[in-house]
Amino acid sequence: MGNYKLLALDLDGTTLNEEGIVTDTTRYWIRKAVDSGVTVIFSTGRGMQTVSDLWSGLEMTGPMVLLNGAELWTGREQLCERHFLKEEEIRKLHRLAQEADAHFWGYSVESLTGRKSWTEEMFARKWMKFGMRHADPSVIAELRQLAAQLDTIEISRSSALNMEISPLGISKESGVRKICSLLGYDMSEVMAIGDNMNDYRLLRAAGLGIAMGNADEELKAVADVQTDTNTEDGVAKAIQRYIFEVA
Repeated sequence: MGNYKLLALDLDGTTLNEEGIVTDTTRYWIRKAVDSGVTVIFSTGRGMQTVSDLWSGLEMTGPMVLLNGAELWTGREQLCERHFLKEEEIRKLHRLAQEADAHFWGYSVESLTGRKSWTEEMFARKWMKFGMRHADPSVIAELRQLAAQLDTIEISRSSALNMEISPLGISKESGVRKICSLLGYDMSEVMAIGDNMNDYRLLRAAGLGIAMGNADEELKAVADVQTDTNTEDGVAKAIQRYIFEVA
C-alpha cells in the first residue's frame, strides 16, 4: 500500500459522475480505502444541505471539509469550526450579481438560499459562502475582476461559468490542513483529487495532488498526476493505483 493516510475527495466533477451519482465501482474503492485505515473525507464547495445524503450513502463517519473550507466537521454531529463573510461583503457581492443579472446563491448556517428566495432579511444571516453564475463567460470574468477589488475575500471557481467567494484565508487547503493537525497527519500524507480551481491550492499542497481527466487545464498543470474522467471512474482508478498500488 501507499503511504497516504488521508484521501480528500472533491465531489462534483470528481467523485460524482455527470448524473451526480457515485458509481458502484467508485463506492467499492472508497470503502476499501476506509477499511484499510485511510481517512477518507469530502473536500467540497457544497454545504451540509447537499452533502448529508452522500455522506450517509457512503457510510462515512469521519471529518468533512465543506464550503471550500469555511465549514469543518470532525464527524456527522461534530462541528469543528465555521468562518463567515461580513455583512458588507455580502451586500457588495449581492449588488454585483443583481447588476449583472447573474444567478447567485449563498450558504448560511440556516439555509442554502438562491436568487428567487433572497430577501432583505437575508443580509443579517451568517454566510459562509456566496456564489455567482452567468452563462456568458465574459460577464463572469468581469464579475471576478470586480469582486477582486474586495481584498478581504477569497475568490475561486468550480466551473468556467461561476465564481465562489469565501472569507479571506479560507480554502480547501486551509480546511484539510486543520483536519490534518487534529488527526496528527502531515500534508505530505494527503492524497487529494479534484477537477477545478477551488481544488488548486489543495492539490499543490498535498503529498499527491491528482487532477481528473476532465479537470480544468490550469489545475492539470499543477497536479502531480492525472487520472481518468469522472465518467470513467477516475477516483476509483486513482485509489487503486496510488493507495493500493494496483497497476
